[in-house]
Amino acid sequence: MISRVEKRMARRRRVRKQVRGTDALPRLSIYRSLHHIYAQVVSDESGRTMAAISTAVPAVREQLKSTRDIKAAQSVGRAIAARCLEMGLAQVVFDRNGFLYHGRVKALADAAREAGLKF
Repeated sequence: MISRVEKRMARRRRVRKQVRGTDALPRLSIYRSLHHIYAQVVSDESGRTMAAISTAVPAVREQLKSTRDIKAAQSVGRAIAARCLEMGLAQVVFDRNGFLYHGRVKALADAAREAGLKF
C-alpha cells in the first residue's frame, strides 16, 4: 500500500520534471502543513530564494484569526504577490509541490493572481 506522503512525492517529481525556475521567470513553490502555509519564490538557475512568506511570519500572523484556513492562505498569496511586484517580478511559474490543487493551495494561487502576479 502506498502512503499519502509517497503519493505526494510522486506527484512532486512528476511536476518538477516540467517546472524550472530561472532568474527571469522564477518558481513560486508552496508548502502546506497542518498549521501553516509557506510560499517562496525560487530561482533554480542561480539556486537562491528570492522571496519567502508564510503564516509563521509575525507580520502576517498578527492579522489572522487562524493560520490554518483559506483566509490565511489568501493573505499569504497576496503578500507573496506584493513582494514579487516590489522586486519587479510580474510573472512566475507555479509549483504546487505535489499538493492537490484545491482548498488552501487554490486559495493562495487565486489570491496571488488577483494581487497582480501572473502564472
